[in-house]
Amino acid sequence: MIKVLFNDSCPICSKEISHYKSLENDINWIDINDLEISMKLSGKSHRELIRRLHVIKDNEIYSGVRAFIIMWRNIPRYRWIGNIVALPIIYHFGVILYEIIALFLFYKNRHQLNEKK
Repeated sequence: MIKVLFNDSCPICSKEISHYKSLENDINWIDINDLEISMKLSGKSHRELIRRLHVIKDNEIYSGVRAFIIMWRNIPRYRWIGNIVALPIIYHFGVILYEIIALFLFYKNRHQLNEKK
């Protein structure tokens, strides 16, 4: 079983993850805003957790596109997307696109850092 650490306080992130949660999977979904749990599991700061999606698999932590690939591969309906995005050329473009989107979402949600220390 994998653990997906996501920002449930981000309306965009929450909506996407709610969709994945509604599908058949055996993923343990963890809101990063439960700092005691998310920081302990990941060893990451709240700032790092807000910046990217994270997945814990086999006691290793993955972030960004790599985390999405692992998550998708653990949702039967999205396994094919994970396999396609893992292809080298698509992966590299995906990283660039993801970083742009993730940076936008980070700045949109950075006010959460002031609320959670």
